[in-house]
Formats: sequence, structure tokens, C-alpha cells
Amino acid sequence: MLLRRLGALGGGAARCGLSLRRVAPLRPALSFTQSRGRAAAPPGDEAQPAGNHRHTVLLPRTSFPMKLAGQELLERELQIQRECAFDQLYAWQRERKAKKEFCLHDGPPYANGDAHVGHALNKILKDVHNRFEMLRGRKVHYVPGWDCHGLPIELKALGELQTKELTPLQIRQKAREFAEGAIARQRAAFQRWGVMADWQNCYYTFNGQYEAAQLRVFEDMHSKGLIYQDYKPVFWSPSTRTALAEAELEYNTEHVSKAVYATFPLTTLPSKLASSLGALGKVSVLVWTTQPWTIPANQAVCFMPKAQYSLVKRTDNEQLLLVATERIASLTSALGTDMQSLATFIGSDLEGGVCQHPTISGKEVPLLPANHVTMAKGTGLVHTAPAHGMEDYSVATHFNLPVECIVDEEGRFTELAGAELQGQCVLKEGTATVISMLRAAAALVKEEECVHSYPYDWRSKKPVVIRASKQWFINTANLKDKAKEVLQKVRVMPESARASLLAMLDRRTYWCISRQRSWGVPIPVFYHKETRQPLINKHTVAHIAKVFAEKGSDSWWEEPLETLLPPDVKAGAVTDYERGEDVLDIWFDSGTSWAAVLQEADPRADVYVEGKDQLGGWFQSSLLTSVAVRNKAPYKALVVHGFAVSEKREKMSKSLGNVVDPDIVIHGGPDLAASPAYGADVLRWWVAESNVFSEVQIGPKALNSARESVNKLRNTLRFLLGNLQGFDPRTQTVDSKDMYYIDQYLLHLLREYSIKAFVLIRLLQAFITRDLSNFYFSIIKDRLYCDAENSVGRRSCQTALEEILDGVTRSIAPILPHLAEEVYQHTLFRSGWIKSSSVWRKPGLEEAVEGACAIRDSFLSSIPGRNAVEYDLTIAVEPGLLFELMESLQEEPTSTSSQLTELMMASRTTLTSALPRDLPSDTITNNGSFLINLEGGVIREDSAYTIAAVPISLSRCPRCRRYTSDTPECLCPRCQTVHGQPQ
Repeated sequence: MLLRRLGALGGGAARCGLSLRRVAPLRPALSFTQSRGRAAAPPGDEAQPAGNHRHTVLLPRTSFPMKLAGQELLERELQIQRECAFDQLYAWQRERKAKKEFCLHDGPPYANGDAHVGHALNKILKDVHNRFEMLRGRKVHYVPGWDCHGLPIELKALGELQTKELTPLQIRQKAREFAEGAIARQRAAFQRWGVMADWQNCYYTFNGQYEAAQLRVFEDMHSKGLIYQDYKPVFWSPSTRTALAEAELEYNTEHVSKAVYATFPLTTLPSKLASSLGALGKVSVLVWTTQPWTIPANQAVCFMPKAQYSLVKRTDNEQLLLVATERIASLTSALGTDMQSLATFIGSDLEGGVCQHPTISGKEVPLLPANHVTMAKGTGLVHTAPAHGMEDYSVATHFNLPVECIVDEEGRFTELAGAELQGQCVLKEGTATVISMLRAAAALVKEEECVHSYPYDWRSKKPVVIRASKQWFINTANLKDKAKEVLQKVRVMPESARASLLAMLDRRTYWCISRQRSWGVPIPVFYHKETRQPLINKHTVAHIAKVFAEKGSDSWWEEPLETLLPPDVKAGAVTDYERGEDVLDIWFDSGTSWAAVLQEADPRADVYVEGKDQLGGWFQSSLLTSVAVRNKAPYKALVVHGFAVSEKREKMSKSLGNVVDPDIVIHGGPDLAASPAYGADVLRWWVAESNVFSEVQIGPKALNSARESVNKLRNTLRFLLGNLQGFDPRTQTVDSKDMYYIDQYLLHLLREYSIKAFVLIRLLQAFITRDLSNFYFSIIKDRLYCDAENSVGRRSCQTALEEILDGVTRSIAPILPHLAEEVYQHTLFRSGWIKSSSVWRKPGLEEAVEGACAIRDSFLSSIPGRNAVEYDLTIAVEPGLLFELMESLQEEPTSTSSQLTELMMASRTTLTSALPRDLPSDTITNNGSFLINLEGGVIREDSAYTIAAVPISLSRCPRCRRYTSDTPECLCPRCQTVHGQPQ
């Protein structure tokens, strides 16, 4: 036989007869038992044998339920978690010996509410990854954590209480209690979802040891000059009275601002233009701004040096205006008047010009060049208020302009803005007053409403302002180049997210890390009462870190100053100093988690897995702090997933009524018909089945689809278990040299699947649906049900089914741990991944079976809608490789029981080199070819074949329902033997 000859070419494993026996696979708890459940049919409708033969047919029998629903499902999942010790699995795998370690560092969720579907997406995705790595033999390092500080928690904890009435310690106590309650609820939810971790040893950013590690990072960065105090503009939230970082902002694209066109009269013409413009009359610079309230703080008007500018005259009032040439057409439309160009010049010619401030009598402001000026909107000339704009501040720094903040912490004008404005809210009545002042000064050209994107406080959902204040900053400009360099060595999935990460890094020139709140880690600085000079050095910070490690950060307020600032680390008397009141940004809190949580040997995680909002948040803050301290990234890879959205792709919102609560998904809602109990595994399947790199839709349609998929998988497992009833692999396994080729072929496919499967649900679904249900199961049922119980053919099939059950159950285990453990009670996760054998890959086996399948496809396509068992099939193959491969499946010329007949699913098959000439008139013929490619292309042949199918002349066997009986209503030879009747 060619197959045997090829086996000889295939190496030692083939020469040894392809022995499949190795360490026996795990014994499914519900497969080999003495007591059975009630009889149950396998998936699909099975033809039942008639009369007194039914008891001789070996139908599947198992107590494994076809489906679980409602309270039964919920109780079963909880029972499995208890009996299979889900809560001990993490500790067990940490104690076992393993050559490799896998570290997935958990990004801490906020402890500010109940677990939501975004948590489910994130935590389950991590758990699937962790369980897969554990099954593959790696020791998993995964410590869940919570981000416990910050404004979101403080606001919820205090509710309607006025913070002015509470001391910092009272605020902190309420915030801590709120956070602890949220943590307890979230932790219970994560455990219910089946997330593997040591839930008694998590990390919390309010823990003293964690806070101490954070201060050590702070000290390192401060000693390198990367952390400094400065007076500069920052995003400020009047509603919560604190500075905010970029990551704490949300942009409202429908914000409406009062925009104005205003004039700044030129009092001193630029020297290069004095002669040409001087004789034309009074010239004004025209500016446009969406923030008129900042005009009282104006210190300059900026232009683009290389752009073209024009002096234009309005045709309606002959006003002379200086504007960018590129903006004339748009301004003509916006102002509703034509404009006559009188002169054109380059922007750099404007240097030296001076303007009169429109609302402050006697104040003059210069015309200055600046690269941030654009031509996208406005006039091409930008009003500049250094205390209230980031680019404006850069101009002020370069040209040494005053930086005077005219807005207080509540967003109201201070006395610096003048008596007319003092006390007014800059975003409300203050804006209206400034516009009135411009109108009174004849400087208002036009007022309009402008709908545009504007930053809002992410928690209060109210607009922010930019105001200069004294804050603590990280100099990210000095870190960006190194951060970009180390990112080149980090794998980012999807790769498209890398560009967003780099773009956000580019936009961040500095990072404001101080917050004017009470609930956080205090910035370890003391101020001299008279000079206000800060006292902070490596000695003071190290000492405070030690205090925090022992007593927690509440000690900053609880302990006397002498404890926090001992004599050997201060300059002068203790009474000369007072402690600072600011706390650290929560992004610095969580961004230093690598220093507090990861193992000291190599504090670098294999992967961080978080939503795309963390590209400018935790991913970035962790990167910057790690690069600052260690010159390397804290992660080797980033996985960036999308957000959970409704099935209409809408953001989830209580007002829209589209919020999906994972607790209701699992346990059901008040109306179980509308919100049934799906259980944890369906929720996990939804995560695994989704394309997590885009927005992930969830709703009734998605959940019902997930439940249907899980039930189909359960039915497949039930079929496998039912057909393994009574099979003991320890004594009844068939050696591979005696196994049917189709059975060996499925082991080959199982091996290929086990190598490729990285919890890729599409591969799992394809293997189960295409390779098993639609192909293998449909072929083997006759052999399983009707062959003798201890026949080689049936035991061969069961040997394959045993391996398939083992492989499928292990491959679904990371996704569906409850279902997997229901099959392999108590031990699956402690016994590893699919144990495929290299000997399952046999030369020629694949070509033999796939060649037969090609012929079968030609046969079945020629009899659409008919049952293959009703036909007598003749296969004619020209002499060559394909013919010899087919001979391996059927040695005799004609057979009703050969492996080739089984593959064809016909009642009888004849293998010949040429079709007979005297075919009946009702013969159906078809032909095709099959390309054989063996030994890496050394053996290659395209073989032709022809088939002829005629209605079978034999009678239908009442037991097996195949047309293999010589006499009507009599058993076929195979069934007579099994039934014990004489031939």
C-alpha cells in the first residue's frame, strides 16, 4: 500500500507504527461511570431502528444535560466554582514549578461604583488570556488592583455635603469608606465572572506600602529635575475647584460659545510698513476669539511670520483692517461686507507694531511672531492672553511678557480684571460684560454663536477654563524622545493604536500632577511660612515615604509636623514651615503601579490590556514614569480594546435606556422573559467572540447569539460524552496502526488545531462545526451505533472521540471555565493544554482522506437532495498515487463496510481503474481531479477520477437503515453478526 510506503519515508514515528498511546488524557467525569443518566439522542434527528432491534443499537447515553437555564444554570455555575476551587486556582499555579512566567499587569479600575459592562469586557479578556497561558504551562502573575483616590470618588462620597464644612481627614474618611464599599462590590462581580486571581491579596492605591512606592518614584524624578513647581496655565475646573490633566477632560462637540470679532487699533506702525501705511489713516488689527472673557488679560497679538497679510478697507464703513490675505474671502462672508485690498505684505513685516488694548485705557500690546497661528479659522491674527492659554504662555515665556491670571478658583474674575468685572463668572455674565465693554469702546465688529469642541471636567460634566496657577509639573518634553524610542520595542495590538499613543505623547509638553483636593497622596513638600519657598529633597521625601509605609498617607494630616519633618532633614525651626495642601494626580497614582506591584526581579509586564481611553491615560503615565526612573517601558506589549456600546453602536447612557448591567446579564432581571439569566459563561463567550479591537456591541441580539453558541458547544460535548459511555481508555484504546484512517485523520486535524489555537474563537467554531459536526460526526454514526460494542472499528472511533473531547474541552476552558469543569470536574485547569502528539501527523494520511473527500463531494453534488445511502457507487481512478491511496481505504474491489464506503456515506462502493461500459440508464456520473502533494513537493501528481452512482439494488436493513441486506426486512450481514443471528 502506498500509505504504508509513505509511512516508511516519514521517519521514526511512522516506522514505529504511529503508536498513539501516551499518558492517558484526563478522564471526563461524566464519560466513564458505572451509573448513567437517562438515554439521550445526539445532536440532530436520529433515525430510530424499528421493532425489537432498538435495544441492540448503541445510542449515546449520558446524564450531561443538553442545556441549562434559569436558576438551575446559576446554581450549577456556583456549585462548579465551589467544588472546583476557583478561588484557590491562582495560588496553586503560583506555587507550582514552571520554567516561564507570564505577567499581565492589571490596570486599576476606579473604585467609584458598581461593576459595569466595560469592566466585564476588560476583566474577562484578561482572564481568558491568563487561563490560556496557565494551561500552556506558564506561571501567571496577575494582581488585581483598584484606583482608590481622586475626584470621582471624592465627589460621590461627599454627595451634597459642603467640603468647606469638613476637615481633610473627614473628607478622606468618607472617601475611603465609599471606595472600600465599591471595591467589595466590584470584587464580588469579578469573582462571579470566574476571573482567576488571589482576591485576598490585591493592590490598592490607598494602601500605605503602595503610596510609599509612589513617593519613591516621585523622589527619583524630582532629584533628576523632572518634577518642578511653576506658575503656568493649566486646565482648571471651576465646578470642582482643581487643576486637571488632559486625561481628565471630555470634549463636548456641541458646546456653544459667544465668539467675537474685535479690533486692536495700531498705535505704532511696524517700521517696515510705516511709510506705506501711514498715509492711509487709522489702521486696526482684527482678531477673532471664542473666549472673549480672556481679552482683559491680553498681552499681545500674534501673527504667522511666513504668511501673507493685507490691509483691507470695508466697503460699508471704510474701516481699515489688518488681516491675513488667506482669510479675506471668509471674512467677507462672515462680516457681510466686501473688502478692498489696499496693500499686501509678508507677516514678518508686522514685527515692531504696537496696538492699543481695546478695554484697558492706556495699555499697549505688541505684535509678535508665533508658530501656533493658523489660517483654519479667524483672521490670521491671534489675541494672546498668556495666563489663559498654553500657546499664549509659550509666547510670553519667549518674549518675557507678564503672566497675570485674572480668574479665581471658582471661575470668577479677580480684582485684577477691574471693578466692572470683579466677581463675575467668566463663562457666563463675565463674558457678556466683556462684550459690552468692547461695544462701548467701538472695538466690537461682530458677535456670534460658535458651536465647537470644548473641554469639560470628566466628572462634573461642566466646562473648564485655562488659568495660570502655581502647580507641580513633570517635564514631559525631556522624556518624550526616550519614551518614543522604547515604544519601538513594544508590541502594540492593534498596531494602528501606536500612532494615537505617539500623537498624544507629542501633544503633552508638560504634565500637571498637583490637585487641589484632599483625597489623594499628598505631595511631600513643606513651605516656609514667610518666603513660601518649598522644602523638598531626597531626605524629606524618603522620610515621608517611610512614614506612609507604616501609617498610610492620613499621617500627613494626623501626625505633628515634627514627625513628618525631623531635625536632620530641615533647614530652620519646625515652626517656620507648614505642610503643602495639594495631592498628586491620580494618573501619577496609577502610573507608578509598576513600581509597587510588579516583581522586583524584572518589574516589566508581558502585557498591559486596557481600553483605548488609556492611550492618553494609564498607558502613557506608566510609560513616562518608568522611562524617567528606569529608561525602559513597564510593558513588553500593549493590547488596546474598544468600548462596549449598544447594538445600535450608541454610547451607553442611562438617559437613552441602553445600559447593559452585567449582573442582570448573569442573573436575569425582574422580567425574566425580557432579561433572562444567561450565566457567566455566556457573558464570557460574548467577550471572546467579539472583535475587541473595535467597539464591542452588546444587547439582547448579541447575548442570545452567544447563548446559542454555548448551547451548540454543550450539545457537541454531550454527543462526545454520550458516545464514550462505557469506554475505558486505559484498556480499550486502539493502537494507531489499527485505527481507521478517518479517525487518525481527525487526530491529525486536532493536532493542527491545537497548535494554531490561541483562544481564537473562530478556529474553535470552525473545528467544531466544519470538522466535527458537519464532517466527522455525520460519517461515524453508523459505526458508533451499529458496529459491535467491542469491535476495532467502534473502539477506534471512541479512541479518537476521547482525544477530541479532551482537546475541545481544554481549548474552550479559558473562555468557558464553568462548562469545561462541568465536563472535567475539579482537575482540568491543573493538567495543562491539549496534549497532542507529533505522531498524529502521518505522511499520506491527509492526502488519502482528503482525496476520498474530494470524490465524495463530487458524488454528493451529483445527487442534490437525495440520501447517499440509497446509492451503489463506483469510483474509477486511473492507475497512480490516488488509486493506491484509495486502495488503502478499501482493499477489496467492492464493499459495503470498507472505510472508503463509510467516507462516501453510500451503501456499497466499488473501486476500479475504469468504469464498466454497460452502465444502467439511470446512472449518474461525474468526474474531477485531485492534486497530490507529498514529501514537500517531491511527490506530486494530479489524478483524475470518475464516479458512477446507481440506485442500490440491495434491501434496507431494519437495524442500521443502510441498504446492505440481501433480503427485505432481514438484517444485513454486519447486523446479523452483532445481533447474534446466523448468516
